[in-house]
Amino acid sequence: MAAVGFCGEWFIFSCDTKFTAIHTKQARETFVFDCSAAETRPKHTKTDNNNSDGGASEETGSDKVLAFAVSPSGKLVALTDDTKRLVLFRCDDSWQQISVRWVVRRCTSLVFSQAEDEVLVADKSGDVYSFSVVEPQQDGELKMGHLSMVLAVTMSPNDKYVITADRDEKIRVSHLRSPYNIQSFCLGHQEFVSALLVPSGHPHWLLSGSGDGTVKLWEYESGRRLQSWDLEELEETPSSEDDKEKKPTVCRISSSPDGRHVAVQCEKASTVQFFTLDQEGEEKLAPHSRLSLPLCPLDTTFDPDGRFWALMDSSDSPLQIYTHRQGSWQCDAESPELNRVTKTFKPHWETLQASARIATSFEHLHKVSFDNVSVYLQKKQQRLEEQQQKRKKVAQKANGNKKPKKETSSA
Repeated sequence: MAAVGFCGEWFIFSCDTKFTAIHTKQARETFVFDCSAAETRPKHTKTDNNNSDGGASEETGSDKVLAFAVSPSGKLVALTDDTKRLVLFRCDDSWQQISVRWVVRRCTSLVFSQAEDEVLVADKSGDVYSFSVVEPQQDGELKMGHLSMVLAVTMSPNDKYVITADRDEKIRVSHLRSPYNIQSFCLGHQEFVSALLVPSGHPHWLLSGSGDGTVKLWEYESGRRLQSWDLEELEETPSSEDDKEKKPTVCRISSSPDGRHVAVQCEKASTVQFFTLDQEGEEKLAPHSRLSLPLCPLDTTFDPDGRFWALMDSSDSPLQIYTHRQGSWQCDAESPELNRVTKTFKPHWETLQASARIATSFEHLHKVSFDNVSVYLQKKQQRLEEQQQKRKKVAQKANGNKKPKKETSSA
């Protein structure tokens, strides 16, 4: 699955086994890290002894990049792949690999602390590990665990709380230094929680997106829900009956650097919903506009200047930039940054297979409901009809046997 972001003035993206960084302002050397050619795992490591993925210490993965995170200062990047690597980079005028470590299980989400002294890693089994940035060779420390898969992790700006979301609709707010001490739960989603964001400029608020097609605003320290929006109700054209049964899945929530604009991207949807945040207004999270894109975006992000970037599965124009002017988002096709990045980006993009670009990550997480009552009633009706047919056959046979007896007695 493809993902994009910004590390300072570097445009970064990952797809399949490659992580690439392109400078948007200057003609600097492009940085490419290929996980398939990276350091291989030692035969015996500490994580092998704790391996719960079937106990196979020699397990190999596909080397696909699963997730990456950028530190608040934009000088550090961490990524994890399907072979359970955790790679740490330093980014300044050039890129430098700091370390390669190994996680116990495949990861779903990463986040740096505000102090940038540790990176938290959430995995598919529901555990969250802490890896030191100060000591980049040190093994990870288990911090906390959920009973189901953790899909998103973030932290409060003061590094006091770690906020985790899982497949069972729960958002948990825990104290970072003592994660067994749970501050609050943010409850209300009806499906898995797929995206979390503490928006810029609003350190006490939390935005969450889910497979139930809603975006919610929370005061996370108390667990109080401030607002909720159903994205289907904001659509300009009504959905068909088939589409109504399939709720849109929120796959990315991002905010502009000034915290004024929030973009909500849904999986397999060609429109992006924009909101505005207002701490003083009655509607703290207010719908602003909907941006229609030529294709369904694979990922979206804001750059440091507040412009909105969209990555699409297109060979001609894979990247587009939108600038907020006069109350609406307008395409900036002549942007020099866009032209510079696209020129370098295209050769890397064209080498990737289409299946690697559009892979989905949330479709299999939806609840599957089983209507046992209707199945039972259907089988019961079928059983009654079969019994009724048997009775008719027995009655017909009995009537057929009685007729010859009557004829004999009359003779």
